[in-house]
Amino acid sequence: MSANKAKTHPIPITATKSAHVPDMDAYRQLVAEAEADYSGYWSRLAREFLSWKTPFTQGLDDSRAPFFTWFEDGTLNVSYNCLDRQVERGLGDKTAIIFEADDGQVTRIDYRELLARTCRMANVLKARGVKKGDRVVIYMSMSIEGVIAMQACARVGATHSVVFGGFSAQSLRDRIQDAGAVMVVTADEQVRGGKQLPLKAIVDEAIALGGCESVANVLVYRRTGGAVGWNASRDRWLHDEMQAQSPACEPEWVGAEHPLFVLYTSGSTGKPKGVQHSSGGYLLHAALTTLWTFDLRPDDVFWCTADIGWVTGHTYITYGPLALGATEVIFEGVPTYPDAGRFWKMIQDHRVSVFYTAPTAIRSLIKAAEADESVHPKRYDLSSLRILGSVGEPINPAAWEWFHQHVGGGHCPVVDTFWQTETGGHMITPLPGATPLVPGSCTLPFPGIAAAIVDETGNDVPNGQGGILVVKKPWPSMIRTIWGDPERFKSSYYPPELKGCYLAGDGAIRDAGTGYFTITGRIDDVLNVSGHRMGTMEIESALVSCTELVAEAAVVGRPDETTGEAICAFVVLKRTRPSGEEARQIADKLRHWVAREIGPIAKPKDIRFGDNLPKTRSGKIMRRLLRSVAKGETITQDTSTLENPAILEQLAQKN
Repeated sequence: MSANKAKTHPIPITATKSAHVPDMDAYRQLVAEAEADYSGYWSRLAREFLSWKTPFTQGLDDSRAPFFTWFEDGTLNVSYNCLDRQVERGLGDKTAIIFEADDGQVTRIDYRELLARTCRMANVLKARGVKKGDRVVIYMSMSIEGVIAMQACARVGATHSVVFGGFSAQSLRDRIQDAGAVMVVTADEQVRGGKQLPLKAIVDEAIALGGCESVANVLVYRRTGGAVGWNASRDRWLHDEMQAQSPACEPEWVGAEHPLFVLYTSGSTGKPKGVQHSSGGYLLHAALTTLWTFDLRPDDVFWCTADIGWVTGHTYITYGPLALGATEVIFEGVPTYPDAGRFWKMIQDHRVSVFYTAPTAIRSLIKAAEADESVHPKRYDLSSLRILGSVGEPINPAAWEWFHQHVGGGHCPVVDTFWQTETGGHMITPLPGATPLVPGSCTLPFPGIAAAIVDETGNDVPNGQGGILVVKKPWPSMIRTIWGDPERFKSSYYPPELKGCYLAGDGAIRDAGTGYFTITGRIDDVLNVSGHRMGTMEIESALVSCTELVAEAAVVGRPDETTGEAICAFVVLKRTRPSGEEARQIADKLRHWVAREIGPIAKPKDIRFGDNLPKTRSGKIMRRLLRSVAKGETITQDTSTLENPAILEQLAQKN
């Protein structure tokens, strides 16, 4: 797709006025500065945006490529940069977080109180034996306490690993085990859409599965007061522990390369990858992209609707906005409870000026608004909005236009941001004061990011021709390694055929006229479902682990108008192929099985049963043919290499 086929939206005058990057000339100057002295450019920004205990003397060190380091001889503390610094600047009384609970109750906390509570939590960690370099798993829902737990880890130099509250006990156990966590921080329950859902019980189940012997303590935040199981030798109530601690805690000064967090993401093999991020380089990009991409101003109210269990919640909730002294909204619930006007009512009530959400949410709210006019954005006062943002997957032009027109009133720039867990922050994105917007295109690289499109041998392809998205130079917030698996890091992100380029794993095309980037989708076996990356191998492994029923399974994606991509599973059972109601019952049983093994986000939307799977004579499953079957396409590809071509017709039949 060529980006310039869509309508170009000029930059509103209101967006250019006092913008941090006010026009394309300013953008080009930054790009030119980075090209002239790449290490010096990022070093200048690191000195401007971060407070250092020990100033660094070297920017980029590429002597151990692809294990690049930035600002390595400098020391700092991420929590100090987010909290103490704001109080010292006179922002102690400024609201840091506006928290809205699922039931609509609102809690506000200023920077002074957020610092004090973070210090108490940090002292709890130290009192319970957590020290610099230890790993702490955080399994919590959206809450002020979740942010405090992350900040407290950073304060004592512990490396946190946040696990999304929708993951199963098995998935949680795997992450605790891989990280070697010494502590788990959780809550009794989480509340979403009017329902109380267990967290502590899932932690108990995860530990009972074995392999978590490293966990010495489980801290439990009392969210609902619901009954929980209790191990007196291991479990501690967070409120009791914090009450006994001082509201002052000297930060642990760490090297810029100290691991701030490990966040697990699905890969093309069955085992999730622990993406390791540094302290200095990551925080720099978190702050810089929050400022420039959203053109953030001191009086803005910023709302990112992501969960802290994903990287978006790390960068654009816990770290980026707080490093800038911003006021932000955190929301516990879901966009459709008590009705699908919830987002719009919250924007109205809190006078949100910068709103950052996912295309899946936008598409579902479009459907709701078209079905029920009472929850249409026009019923609410959204006049406070200044900037809109999209994250998680490419936003289709129709949804972009609706978002721009009906939520932004036709005057708010929509920043369609491309980035990944591994990149730490925005890589290709419009800057609202500088970039003319094209629906469906993430436009141009963030200043200092050397994004390019190459072929399979690492050679540049001309604009207008699709290829593989890469980044040609290291940048400060890039993944440092895969936790405990440096060889997998090299093979996953720096394959030798790409000549030293970082492999993003996405296909892309640049417009022949504007040079704007458009992302065309994953090139590996990773699906993007509602902005969440799910490895097909991981889902296949979960299905096959149901040994009572499943002999073989293959998983592919198909387009879905709400979630972007839907999971489609083709399953061979250890019995005759079912049909009708029996097939539906078995499919439901397998969906619940996958939800238990991985989490509800991994449940296949379609499950089809066959006597076999389409295989070559050497036994390879032809997933490209299954992708066509899942989409309902007529098979036009050559099937002569298949051992059993007739199976495609059988699999095309829905249960």
